[in-house]
Amino acid sequence: MATEKPAHLKLQHSESVALQVAAQLYSAYIIAGRVAEGDEAKWMERAIREAISMAEATDAAVISDDEISGQEGRGGLRSRHELA
Repeated sequence: MATEKPAHLKLQHSESVALQVAAQLYSAYIIAGRVAEGDEAKWMERAIREAISMAEATDAAVISDDEISGQEGRGGLRSRHELA
């Protein structure tokens, strides 16, 4: 009986966050009964693509603390509701 060498992964923080979201999406597909036997890879790939899309949309919509450092004196940030 052959034994597989254990996998060693070293994910960056953003990769591990995307993995967490993809795993949640994939598990939801399984619970909903969408993942048929033999289609696992297709649904994992879909979950990963959707997690990346969500991350990109969030990055475009949200200014992180690191992105605003050094912007003091520019009038500060206002919420969308304050601008209306």
